[in-house]
Amino acid sequence: MSESTTIEMRNGYGTALAAVINFPKDFDASRTHPAVIVSHPGGGVKEQASGLYAAKLAEQGFVTVAYDASFQGESTGEPRQLENPHIRTEDVSAVVDHLTTLDYVDNARIGAMGICAGAGYSANAAINDPRIKAVGTVSLVNIGQMFRNGWDGSVKDADATPVLAMGADARTTDAQGKGNPFPLAPMREEDAPNEELRQAWEYYHTPRCEHPNAPGFMTARSLSQIITYDAFHKAEAFLTQPLFVIAGSRAGSKWMSDDLFARAASEDQSFHVVEGANHMELYDGEKEVAEALSKLGPFFADKL
Repeated sequence: MSESTTIEMRNGYGTALAAVINFPKDFDASRTHPAVIVSHPGGGVKEQASGLYAAKLAEQGFVTVAYDASFQGESTGEPRQLENPHIRTEDVSAVVDHLTTLDYVDNARIGAMGICAGAGYSANAAINDPRIKAVGTVSLVNIGQMFRNGWDGSVKDADATPVLAMGADARTTDAQGKGNPFPLAPMREEDAPNEELRQAWEYYHTPRCEHPNAPGFMTARSLSQIITYDAFHKAEAFLTQPLFVIAGSRAGSKWMSDDLFARAASEDQSFHVVEGANHMELYDGEKEVAEALSKLGPFFADKL
């Protein structure tokens, strides 16, 4: 059972989040339940990976929420497709705000997880918001690191200076009324530098999982916020909640999961490697997703 809802934000931008709440089979509105917020990848929407994980976690006994980020999907906000990481982190806490108003949610048992950039935002939200009592990550991406240091972490911070300038230039042209799309995944198959990122193109631009609300790009002005953003800022002091990290053994992005695991202050953390899986296969691969959920469900059951 699920229902669509709208979550009003208090972020100063006047956005409202479109969300789907999923209920466990034994749901009883007269008692309280643990809840898990599931955040989508950069460029994604709630009808894709986050919705899949949210529905499956509900089957394991949780109230779950999958939502569209501010400025994206069915959520409100202009400019469309803005990927401001600070607001995306705030989105997670806004869903916590909403859950605390629901009589059937136990405020002391709210967790958060995400896929790709949504995992990074979930970790960042937990650093800022101790109302989040447990954190799970799948194919985690720290979006600032990815754009500064490249998919495999091989680029030095300073070498991202031209990308920062690109974001600043886009703000100038935006002010002149011109749009500036910037791909979050390859927009064409031939643009993909490797098989893993070819699958990113396939996921967003073919019947594998394409959705009309997920065009696969962001506004180029988003780079102004992304390049200097660190989803793990002060994790060594404030990310004290139980943490469960999941990544594929063949994922080019795995180094970012390793980094969070090393930096988090949590004394209760686990890392599960899905052998043979790449980054994208944990979005929708039947076997890979089932393995991830077989770890996340018990984790949240134990910690919430």
